[in-house]
Amino acid sequence: MAAGIGRTLRCVKKEDGECVNERYARQMKKGVLEILVLKLLEQHEKYGYQMIMELKDKSGDFFSLKEGTLYPILYRLEEEGLVTSAWSVPQGKELSKKYYKISDAGQHTLQDAAALWKHFSESVNLILETEE
Repeated sequence: MAAGIGRTLRCVKKEDGECVNERYARQMKKGVLEILVLKLLEQHEKYGYQMIMELKDKSGDFFSLKEGTLYPILYRLEEEGLVTSAWSVPQGKELSKKYYKISDAGQHTLQDAAALWKHFSESVNLILETEE
């Protein structure tokens, strides 16, 4: 028997309550997280927890990330010059927060990635919606 066949698969609930295989959902999410992070930073600089909550809220809880998922993405984007970061100056008892901002290169990458995503999703939908 092939590995994994016959075992119970964990699922992610869709809005209608139907179950989607968690492995497929995880793989698809992995491919778009960098684009989504850049999109969140397109208008305003943000700190990590703020992005986690915004992704969760805007996606109806579909993108519910842990810090251990988001921060490596931010570090990679910063290494690639697509985002910059700066620590805030704490006021009163407030702690300093690291804010991330999209760079000009990040803006261009976001535009390219969004166009690619549009083409990608349209192409996938052409196949998925084809009846045999």
